Amino acid sequence: MRLHSKLMLVILLLIISIGGIFEVTFKNMMETNLKHEIGSKALSVAQSIASMPDIQEAFQAENPASTIQPIAERIRKQVGAEFIVIGNRNEIRYSHPNPKRLGQKMVGGDNGLVFKGESVISESTGTLGPSLRGKAPIFSQGEVIGVVSVGYLQTDIEKEVSKIQKKIFFATLLILIGGLLAALLISLNIKKAMFGLEPKEIAWMYQEKHAILESIHEGIIAIDTNGRITVVNETAHKILGVPNETLLRGKRIEEVIENTNLLEVVRNGQAEYDKEILIFGDVFLANRIPIFNKKGNVIGAVASLRNKSELAQLLQELSHVKAYAEGLRAQTHEYSNRLYTLLGLIQLGSYKEAIDFISKEVDVTQGFIQFLMKEIPDPIIAGFILGKVSLASELKVHFSIDRESSFKDIPHEISRDSLVTIIGNLINNSFEAVRENGKGEKRVTLFLTDLGKELIIEVEDNGKGIESNNNDQIFKQGFSTKDKNSNSGIGLSLVQNAINSLGGYVTFSSNVGEGTIFTVAIPKRGGM
Repeated sequence: MRLHSKLMLVILLLIISIGGIFEVTFKNMMETNLKHEIGSKALSVAQSIASMPDIQEAFQAENPASTIQPIAERIRKQVGAEFIVIGNRNEIRYSHPNPKRLGQKMVGGDNGLVFKGESVISESTGTLGPSLRGKAPIFSQGEVIGVVSVGYLQTDIEKEVSKIQKKIFFATLLILIGGLLAALLISLNIKKAMFGLEPKEIAWMYQEKHAILESIHEGIIAIDTNGRITVVNETAHKILGVPNETLLRGKRIEEVIENTNLLEVVRNGQAEYDKEILIFGDVFLANRIPIFNKKGNVIGAVASLRNKSELAQLLQELSHVKAYAEGLRAQTHEYSNRLYTLLGLIQLGSYKEAIDFISKEVDVTQGFIQFLMKEIPDPIIAGFILGKVSLASELKVHFSIDRESSFKDIPHEISRDSLVTIIGNLINNSFEAVRENGKGEKRVTLFLTDLGKELIIEVEDNGKGIESNNNDQIFKQGFSTKDKNSNSGIGLSLVQNAINSLGGYVTFSSNVGEGTIFTVAIPKRGGM
């Protein structure tokens, strides 16, 4: 059974139970109150009759019934009692609704306390049937000389209770019908509010959402329209430096982060993407998106936070992959050309020239590789430089490595990825610079040395140079002197970030139309 059906059934059963309890309780209360009211009325009438002088004097007459009977019947009709019976100490009747029973003994056996001088309300069975009676003693000179019994039949009381019970029943029936409609409306509204989902489905979705939030590498923080935090994942706790067991939900966003701008997003309903935000000295990229309900009203906002340094690291890795791919492609292309040359010489029968060509290539290649293996023994850096040599050959750029270079003493704690990022992006930048100049020879030189306390990386080119008004901007991400539509403005920014992570610095000198020299210094014991 679905939730809204269960809910409607439970509410209906609850209303029926309440209605039944209400009817029974109200009936008992009404019956009790009615009996109390009738009993009090009967007693009051009995006391009034007992205090009448005519009644008291009639007891001294020779025939008391002749005086008492008319008075009792007149009063009985006025008050609507079923009977008014007046008797003497011997319980002999002086009045009765049925005159034939005058002079007979009273029935019921409930006059004991009355003859002791007490007024009582009792239930007993007389000649007319079960009745509710009010009894009062008749005094003469301080002594009880008789009793007045005013009674109402139980059947009359039950008839009155039945009338009231019918009214209660109809009122209860109306309550039940109203409750049924209310239960239907409540269940339908709950179904609508829960998008027709069952509790198990909601619980599963909650667990799924929690798992998704915790699996996301970005920090997620959501707020309501009052600026109070509604959702915060584990990554956000780490970003804020708050333990997971510390409850952030319910706190105002300003108490946790001062400059999230989430409340502004709630107010204007406009999403913001890739906005930089400073949190405890670290720069994060924030995406802020408003949350809308079905009516299109803003009910909150959510922000995702990603450390900018992580994105920079990702860009570095992508740059490495791109550089490796370009190196392999260039090397493949270069060796394909050489193989075609060799194939042509063999087909022409120029075997001596073919042997000389092979020997020359082997000598050059082996000599260069031996130089790299000796002076730059690190396989990652050496292999990367070898790839750049092949790329330069394809680009028709004369790329050389200074034979005085030596890069043997590289501490293990210095990241090879960072070094590859620095060397690779400086070389790529120089390749692009020389290709844009109008000179015949396009020359790029790399110099590496580990002498002293620092690692020195120097890249020189004879490109077009850098204008002096751009000196302060070339390391900024997105800045480029090239076509804005090209994928540029990233390389030197990555170089600067990598150098900063290693605790080093970079300088450059440039002459417009003549070329540029970039020099990087990295402390050997300052790397991370």
